[in-house]
Amino acid sequence: MDRRHFLKQSTLASSLFFVPNFVKAFENIAPSSLGYKRLVMIQLSGGNDGLNTIIPFNNDIYYRNRPSISISKNDVLKASDELGFHKSLLPLKKLFDDGHLTIINNVGYPNPNRSHFRATDIWQTASDSNQYLQTGWIGRYLDHFGTKPYNAIEIDDSLSLALKGQQINGIAAKNPQILYRTSQDPYFKNVLKYYEDEHLSEHNLGYLYKTMIAAESSAKYIFEKHKGSETSQDYPNNEFAKQLRTTSRLIKSGIETKVFYASLGGFDTHAGQLNSQSRLLKVYAEGIEAFIKDLKQQGTFKDTLIVTFSEFGRRVKQNAANGTDHGAASNVFVIGDQLKTAGFYNDLASLRDLDSNGDLKYTIDFRSIYATILNTWLAAEDHTILNKTFPKLNFI
Repeated sequence: MDRRHFLKQSTLASSLFFVPNFVKAFENIAPSSLGYKRLVMIQLSGGNDGLNTIIPFNNDIYYRNRPSISISKNDVLKASDELGFHKSLLPLKKLFDDGHLTIINNVGYPNPNRSHFRATDIWQTASDSNQYLQTGWIGRYLDHFGTKPYNAIEIDDSLSLALKGQQINGIAAKNPQILYRTSQDPYFKNVLKYYEDEHLSEHNLGYLYKTMIAAESSAKYIFEKHKGSETSQDYPNNEFAKQLRTTSRLIKSGIETKVFYASLGGFDTHAGQLNSQSRLLKVYAEGIEAFIKDLKQQGTFKDTLIVTFSEFGRRVKQNAANGTDHGAASNVFVIGDQLKTAGFYNDLASLRDLDSNGDLKYTIDFRSIYATILNTWLAAEDHTILNKTFPKLNFI
């Protein structure tokens, strides 16, 4: 095979995100050994403005710092004497009222980084701000407690660092049918013919061939599960809702997946924030509403935990372009049917006592949320995965 064809084939292969072939040795383990609880992680990419999401509508400091982008008290969906939802989040307010939503305020970490790329890496790897890890926290969960590559699926065309482990990677599958079709491509099939080459080993192209073989098997499994599962629930016609619809169908299929990962981008609101954030929060809320209805209809809501985060919040003070600049701490949403502390988990941090950059100070380390999910929901050893011990919270 010539170099041009090999490059084409290996590039095609990399888009599938494979895992080492040895994990197939676990494929005969009973599904019940993994339990039935599932985690759905949703990232609001770009840095969602938490203060205009959950609004301190009785705080004069909030309005003084945002004379043209603050949310009017009359437009707030009030949830307590001090805090309320953006009007685009009516479906979330209903979940809140039904006891299916916990809002954790002031989530961050020491010495926050305000770069999108670096901050995302920190959240996805669960590292310190000055620590650089090559594996994600979900990937390390797979390394220690997973048995198959599709124990974690990202509903996208490429895999985030969060799902990359040392031994096992999750799989990126935005469209299971396309993933399967790609794995059946003649070029892809042709490259596998060279797997038995006696010169291949784990230290050269042998690793690539093994992971390609594993990918073909995984793509077929995901596709077969997905096509055998349908839903009657109507979803909005947008890409985020399509991710959730795919997730719901896979959950309904009984696929042996513990963690699903989805995202909604566009939250980097440096200018013209009011309209753009309002539109994005509506997309998010309506997608979540359809997803929850679907899970309830199929009887899987009680075993599904949905966590929404953003890589950072925004500056308290608005900028000259009627937007907000990169900040630090923000809120995290936890949605589920088995919440111990529904409603507001904690108070909003002081708007009088900001950090040196004019940002909210964090009071809860995001890794405490991960530790709680790992320990309580996924029945995993959180300190092993997070590389240290963090205080557990009491929301599940």
